[in-house]
Amino acid sequence: MTHSVHARRLLVEAAWNNHHRSGADLILKRRRQGQPPDIVAIAMKAQHRLYKKFWRLDERKHRHVAITAVARELTGFVWAILKAVPQN
Repeated sequence: MTHSVHARRLLVEAAWNNHHRSGADLILKRRRQGQPPDIVAIAMKAQHRLYKKFWRLDERKHRHVAITAVARELTGFVWAILKAVPQN
């Protein structure tokens, strides 16, 4: 399996998780403790935006098309987080 195929598969699997309402449950709060605030802000924005995008597209398109669109947008949020992480 090539790197791009593996990355695409992981993004699509992650996109499937964004069809649930984004609640800040205890596990998620613990996971975010100690993380840079700007990274947490990007992650929270991604959660809310991708959830809304999925359900908006799911009304009009096939569910797999909606998931693919969410995965594509998730790529932008991953890129934003990578740009925000300080380089060593």
